[in-house]
Amino acid sequence: MTSPAAPGRRVPEAVHRRRWAILGVLMLSLLIVVLDNSILNVAIKTISTPAPTGLGATQSELEWAINSYTLVFAGLLFSAGLLGDRLGRKKVLVGGLVVFGIGSALAAFSGTPAELIGFRGVMGLGAAFVMPATLAVLMNVFERDEQPKAIGIWAGGVGLAIAIGPITGGLLLEHFWWGSVFLVNVPIVVLAVGLMLWLVPDSRDPAPGRIDPLGVVLSVTGLVLLVYGIIKGGQLADFGDPVVLGAIGGGLAVLAAFVIVEKRSDHPSIDMAHFRNKVFSAAIVAIALVFFALMGVTFFAVFYVQSVRGYSPLETGLLMIPLAAAQMVFAPRARLLVDRFGNKATTTAGLLLLAGMLAAFAALDSDTPIWILEVIFFLMGAGMAHVMTPVSVVIMQALPREKAGSASALSNTFRQVGGALGIAVLGSVLSTAYRGSVRDELGVLPPGARHAAGESIEATLAVAERLGPRADALAAAADDAFLHAMHVTALWGAGMAVLGAVVVAVFLPGRTPGPGDAETEEKLVSAAESADG
Repeated sequence: MTSPAAPGRRVPEAVHRRRWAILGVLMLSLLIVVLDNSILNVAIKTISTPAPTGLGATQSELEWAINSYTLVFAGLLFSAGLLGDRLGRKKVLVGGLVVFGIGSALAAFSGTPAELIGFRGVMGLGAAFVMPATLAVLMNVFERDEQPKAIGIWAGGVGLAIAIGPITGGLLLEHFWWGSVFLVNVPIVVLAVGLMLWLVPDSRDPAPGRIDPLGVVLSVTGLVLLVYGIIKGGQLADFGDPVVLGAIGGGLAVLAAFVIVEKRSDHPSIDMAHFRNKVFSAAIVAIALVFFALMGVTFFAVFYVQSVRGYSPLETGLLMIPLAAAQMVFAPRARLLVDRFGNKATTTAGLLLLAGMLAAFAALDSDTPIWILEVIFFLMGAGMAHVMTPVSVVIMQALPREKAGSASALSNTFRQVGGALGIAVLGSVLSTAYRGSVRDELGVLPPGARHAAGESIEATLAVAERLGPRADALAAAADDAFLHAMHVTALWGAGMAVLGAVVVAVFLPGRTPGPGDAETEEKLVSAAESADG
């Protein structure tokens, strides 16, 4: 029988003694969820290459390979947290890891883009149960006075995963086939599950909330229809197509129904009353727009670096280090600017810096010195760091303390939804602009091959390889068309970041110094960083 903890402590002594080892297991569990997305970023160009090197995935299929994971993850996040409260966090965490591992193994051996999209959805299902459970377990194995420190270390591990993901992906692609970027998850899952069964105690909420199945179905269905319509419009280069209009209109209608159902439900997935708080709503919009811009830009930046500039996947991963490094350096220090200038000024400046760097992509060419791209990535990371940390604090402050879990889940959900829409919208802008720019050059191809060849630069280059003497001319035209499309897309992303800056400048509170603010702010920042995972 476990001996009681020291007086005043609520964590059993046996658990308290191994709390740091438990934290390591939780970080390992979260590592693979974060690592997977950052690894995939450098692999999308390889996956788009025709077999046997890749799957020959089109740009729209690549967008779905990323978004199938994100949409399932975002749609199930709330219900997964409630299920962990009801059934036990350890059980749900282990189950989520096993599902994620199975999905990873299946994705690694996908034979078609459609299979990869489906198995990525399975991975998103597992990840949805891992993310909320790790933080819930952490809060139950650390005493209140150590929680800020533990969460800070936990969040730092997430930043490390973002940094090492592209490098790991590059190394794997240098020596193995594209599926290795998914298969690498399996041994990590096996290790994490074994350590979890050995070390981690189970816990559950004595009064858990009720699951909202109708809300989950409506939210996922609405988002999938909306994203499908946007991606299909980019693929066809025709947003007036009846299928496109039907999907976008249907998605918006289902999401409107979701809002109505949630308002009337006594156990909603998302409490719509939270959004009556303008400060909270503005902070949520800022998070969504930051990830909208980031995910969209990352998507086209990989093709710029690999297809236009000719860098390998490993070199691409190394080139992306400044983006992650800046976030790791500046995120813990963002509170210093908040203390001096306030949330409004710090966040607005961060979004304007991000917008400026997105706009800077419009100046990049096929022979721009690569160090300029590195500076852009670093300043992008710095801008994001000065948005995410202060905005996360604002979200945690805007709602009552007992709603902290709901606030954190909302932050994560809108981050994922913003990222999914960023890939869909900016990916479609990229596809539409590229097709319009390269259309005349594709006149040398048979009529039946022109549409497929015009969807992305990889599709055009694959056709060019079979043209013999005419290949160089078409490849050069593809590079020029992609650069034009990238410039247009980057300006769209910059516009979204400026919109975010306007929202936070109008609605976020300014500097409100008071007694004990510094200590309170530090604790809130540490807690809020968990939402950045």
